Amino acid sequence: MQFDGKRVLITGSARGIGQATARVFLERGARVAINDLTEEAVTRSIFELGGKGCAAAPGDIATVAGAEAVVAQAIERLGGLDILINNAGIFREASIEETDEAIWDATMNVNLKGLFFTSRAALAELKRQKGVIVNIASEAGVIGTPAISAYSASKAGVIGLTRALAMELVPDVRVACICPAPTNTPLFDDILARVDDPAAYRKGLAAYTPLGRIAEPEEVAKAVAFLASSDASLVTGTALMVEGGVTAGKADFG
Repeated sequence: MQFDGKRVLITGSARGIGQATARVFLERGARVAINDLTEEAVTRSIFELGGKGCAAAPGDIATVAGAEAVVAQAIERLGGLDILINNAGIFREASIEETDEAIWDATMNVNLKGLFFTSRAALAELKRQKGVIVNIASEAGVIGTPAISAYSASKAGVIGLTRALAMELVPDVRVACICPAPTNTPLFDDILARVDDPAAYRKGLAAYTPLGRIAEPEEVAKAVAFLASSDASLVTGTALMVEGGVTAGKADFG
């Protein structure tokens, strides 16, 4: 999975899965546009990634204008675009009763609307390059989970949108998505900080996964790189589960 000379935009790449994905692409010869909400976060991520091969593309993809500005920066600073990784996302844990319009709209604007308009803004360049779009969905978009209805709906939308885009864009652009389970990222640390017993919460999530552990961001990043690579040249419209078997069934019937 080499990416020599390839130009990649990864949204939400200042930390977590996005930053791990940027590192995988950089190690394999790509040039990568790093995105996050602020210039400070982007600058810090570029420093942590070693700087070489990185370009800055800060901005908020939750609005149409913001998504278009991020893509324009990436194309200008990289000299084109071959691969788009739609990774930016937010997570709000709330019951149905607690999910107000603000939570719903914020979740949809980043996780689904932003993904669509970032893809649309990149489309002309990706068509020219016979490029690839890889979206980050979630196992929560496949199975039901309490207290994250807005998040689950947004990620189910990502899976459906992936398939629709893939069919509309053949044969010019391949489109696929990854569905990770809970992953050991700063976002997960933020969740742990809000629970009464973080150790028990972490242990429970590990037990929830048939493989018995929480994913590391590098594991998800390598799956993203596979879908973006020429090794996956016959893959489009797929939702690849990278979730330790969560969606396959129940391994322990005890």
